[in-house]
Amino acid sequence: MIVLVGVGHVFDISDQVRGLIVKHMPRAVCIELDPARYDTLLHPGRESKAPVTYRLLARFQKRMAREFGVEAGNEMLSAAKTAREIGADVLLIDADASALFMQLWREMPAKERIYLMFSAITGFFVSRDRVEKELEKFEKNEEKYLREIGEQFPTLKRVLIDDRNKLMAARIEKASQMYDGVLAVVGDGHIEGISKLLAGSDVQVYRLRDLIESAKPETAGSSGANAVADAHFSYTYEEAP
Repeated sequence: MIVLVGVGHVFDISDQVRGLIVKHMPRAVCIELDPARYDTLLHPGRESKAPVTYRLLARFQKRMAREFGVEAGNEMLSAAKTAREIGADVLLIDADASALFMQLWREMPAKERIYLMFSAITGFFVSRDRVEKELEKFEKNEEKYLREIGEQFPTLKRVLIDDRNKLMAARIEKASQMYDGVLAVVGDGHIEGISKLLAGSDVQVYRLRDLIESAKPETAGSSGANAVADAHFSYTYEEAP
């Protein structure tokens, strides 16, 4: 069994991620991080050597996470911590972010670079309401939303979404052959693509909206996986310390 959990780095959903891991008790927990990004989350004060576009994105995520009352990446740290508590292995399944963004910059046409830099800079002025509206737009028609991204940023979509979907799906599938029970915590925008690539496997999916809804006060009477259930609904593995 493979369990896919869709998350968003700016939302307070650590308890929900923890609850799902405790509920399913996987033997391995796959996390959408590479060793360098995992180390940065563990030691946030260290200076990053990542490309400027990645640093801008990271700063935007940190700012928006604080708007939602949480630190960016807390759900990933919660997943790793809970995995260790239940005796599961932690597998970091994402591509190296620095190498990925350098590849993106090399392959991206000048026009697309300008659009990307402009979007990264203006992202500092995006409000919490705008983020929530974009999430609603994504949820209403995920295929159309990703298609529109591909039309404006074709290289970005290929490198940061499509290619990473293939890489992470392959690593999740490989893990499922090695472990009796695998749970993967990945960005919600990757869930649909990874699910399709794992079509031949036994896959159970929890989406970001399920986790957000279950975190609201009215569902506070249920905790972790129970609340989510009520909501209707690096290529060598790096083992985290």
